[in-house]
Amino acid sequence: MKALVLAGGRGQRLEGISTQQNKCMLTLNGRPVIENSLNIAARDEIDEVIIVVGYRAEDIINNYGNKYKGKSVRYVIQREQHGLVDAIECSRKALGNDDFILLLGDEILINPRHKEMMEKFRKEELFGVCGVAIEHDRTKISKTYAILSEEKDNRILRLIEKPRRACNDLMGLGNCIFKNEILTYIELTPINQQRSEKELPDLIQCAIDEGHLIKWFRLCDRYININCEEDLKEAEQLRSIM
Repeated sequence: MKALVLAGGRGQRLEGISTQQNKCMLTLNGRPVIENSLNIAARDEIDEVIIVVGYRAEDIINNYGNKYKGKSVRYVIQREQHGLVDAIECSRKALGNDDFILLLGDEILINPRHKEMMEKFRKEELFGVCGVAIEHDRTKISKTYAILSEEKDNRILRLIEKPRRACNDLMGLGNCIFKNEILTYIELTPINQQRSEKELPDLIQCAIDEGHLIKWFRLCDRYININCEEDLKEAEQLRSIM
């Protein structure tokens, strides 16, 4: 299994804070935010780390080189930033035929349980697993994606990108594990009319619609994806429990 860390975005909603550096290199607790994902990617179960870079790619490449905690690191250049699915597509050659865990370079997870999620993926022979956080403030789910599922076994039936009104407390995360075959659904993924790019939930939905078994897994106690100054301030408030 490989780890695919997406760190190519500019972070336009952090304009003024991330103008002079890649937003994934913003420091929190004295270290770059991306290291939260790199530390997960450095687990024993991972064979290679692939980092997708774009805006100010040199910030990341010069800082980490080709090794991180003993793991081989390879870089993929995303020339133009057109969302997560485009970043995954840019990584096809680097991923080869391997399954992979998807991580975002601008996120904070409190008490993450990636080892257990990987065990579920393998033990149940799933096509994919989507990490979730339980979020009682459902307005926050409108920043990620919502999940409708079978109550008995967490099998996902439908994913909804940035819902206007979430119908439960399941907040879908960018942390997912996939069989390599998910790459074959990129061409089938529709372009989101509002954002003019392909979205991760729609990619996963294409696989579900063809009968593949994908479940959700409660991955952490708290989750923050740093997209704006408000998110950064919230992450800084969590320093004492990180």
